[in-house]
Amino acid sequence: MHFDLILRNAKRIFPWGESLGDVAVQDGKIFSFLLGSQDTAENEIDLSGLYLLPGLIDSHVHLREPGKEEAETIATGSKGAALGGLTTILDMPNNFPPTVDRTALAYKVKRAEENACVNIGFYIGASHANLPHLAELETLDGVCGIKVFAGSSTGDLLISDEEGLRTVLKTGHRRVAFHAEDEERLQERASVYRIAGNPYHMHEIWRDTDCALLATKRILKLSREERRPVHILHITTAQEMNLLKQHRDFATCEVLANHLTLHSPECYDRLGGMAVLNPPLRGKEHQEALWKGVREGQVDVISSDHAPHPLEAKEKEWACCASGLTGIQTLVPIMLDHVSAGRLSLGRLVDLMAAGPARVYGMPTKGRLAVGFDADFTIIDMQKKDKIFVKNLVSPCGWSPFDGKEIKGWPVMTIVNGQVVMRDNEIISSKVAGKLPLFLS
Repeated sequence: MHFDLILRNAKRIFPWGESLGDVAVQDGKIFSFLLGSQDTAENEIDLSGLYLLPGLIDSHVHLREPGKEEAETIATGSKGAALGGLTTILDMPNNFPPTVDRTALAYKVKRAEENACVNIGFYIGASHANLPHLAELETLDGVCGIKVFAGSSTGDLLISDEEGLRTVLKTGHRRVAFHAEDEERLQERASVYRIAGNPYHMHEIWRDTDCALLATKRILKLSREERRPVHILHITTAQEMNLLKQHRDFATCEVLANHLTLHSPECYDRLGGMAVLNPPLRGKEHQEALWKGVREGQVDVISSDHAPHPLEAKEKEWACCASGLTGIQTLVPIMLDHVSAGRLSLGRLVDLMAAGPARVYGMPTKGRLAVGFDADFTIIDMQKKDKIFVKNLVSPCGWSPFDGKEIKGWPVMTIVNGQVVMRDNEIISSKVAGKLPLFLS
């Protein structure tokens, strides 16, 4: 047979283990894993010595368009994703204006159709104004789910009262993603801690473990009462990990590469404002609890929470410093370095960054190597060593907390819907390869 693309001699990572062999792609889908030497293709690539993973997914990014294009755009963010080995990204709704209705969503979809070199899905933000419409909005094309800011947001996107949270969970049926910090506790403590001149490490003290635990407890209680599945984003504490063990029937959870890689107090001393994000980076004991959750299968998803700001906004003193770290282009290298260090297996990484997001968000043709699934692939070289340098990152914000970090294990090719988008750290296709993912649940 003659195919669009054949990938030869790859170390393929299936759910049941590693297998050396080939992959044939036709019309953007995986067609076969059983090929002969007589089969041909328009494009045939030898992947000897390289691993072929199902396309990796970053299910938590802030592309900043519209409203803060000086920090990131859909075009630059998707390019950074492809360069970093990602094939699908899910974009958060806290833009200017926020993504809370059909008009705001349509703008993003149009921009993605014009510029995206990877697949992009979009969250709808829950607001007090759109509560009656969430069940309809969550089913629109390209919508991966509803995002609720139960703390750490502004304006109408913030829903922190129990009545509002319960109404969200009563409206619709798909899994709801939560930023879980207790807004009342944050505001009570702000006057005591968020004072000009205080050092950056006060961020962790202000947004303490109780702030996270109180919000997560409330969400899990409401989830069970309303029998609505929830996804708790960026877990940071040992207490939350212990609590979530009792709620696996209704709750999934995400951990960030940031919290698995950086810890206090060292991060604040070394990075200053570039260590400030919400929820905050915490001490080594909490980081170890997150890794324990990864090892025991309790964590469902690993993401970047790529949230760029202009460098000058991160260089301000803590009381005025913008919260959020960059990470879309560095997520895969950072996690491959953890694989190289023996902290998790390559198979577990695929589970957390491909199968996990596909399961949580209901992407039926992504997340694993299987005939009929989308031909999204992340090709990696586990022997390659290099450093992360800001000069090689395409985000216009121009900084990274991982600048200068040495990495073993790098993405060397990104294939999106059967189209080679990145090869050897270069974008090689001028075509728009990305599509809106299909979400079913």
